[in-house]
Amino acid sequence: MQAIEYFEVECPEARGGDNYRQIANDVLLDHNMLRVVHKIHVYIDPKVPIFVAVGILKKVTTVIKVGDIANVNPQEGKFTLAISDETYLAPMLKVFWDKFGKDHVDQPDRFTVILSGISIEARELEEMVITDPSAVLYKDLVYSLRCICPEGFRVRSENYGAEKFSFVASEDLLTDASLALVKEKFALMGETP
Repeated sequence: MQAIEYFEVECPEARGGDNYRQIANDVLLDHNMLRVVHKIHVYIDPKVPIFVAVGILKKVTTVIKVGDIANVNPQEGKFTLAISDETYLAPMLKVFWDKFGKDHVDQPDRFTVILSGISIEARELEEMVITDPSAVLYKDLVYSLRCICPEGFRVRSENYGAEKFSFVASEDLLTDASLALVKEKFALMGETP
């Protein structure tokens, strides 16, 4: 797995900074965020109190389609799908049940799915979207940042886009000065917000 290109934790207290570096590292690893985060800068000052995390996201994998995980074999009145990657089998079955109904979906074993009595072209079936990894990306990222953020920092400002994110939290109201830290921390990474 590719490492994060830029990973910095900034804190006025050296020991606190070291501890938060370890916390951030562990949370990012535990939540599998290394595949998503390209750069991250965390700033924490418990005396203010303020927590700021800004970052750049890696390009997210494209959508997963039926043809990506299964060979579609059209037969008389049915399709037999030979599953080559079980990772997305459960979401694929859910998509089939929602679209065709459970009566038309059979799974005799973990590597085979049979669709019967449906009207669809083989190519259209291969192009059906099973899942969009970016749909859960932001939810996972927000959850990770909330785990890194000190407990009690309930006042938050969160901004997420396709390429960048910022997360500011405090025990107190967020001021213009605390929100201005976002721009400053992006600049330290050589980026603009």
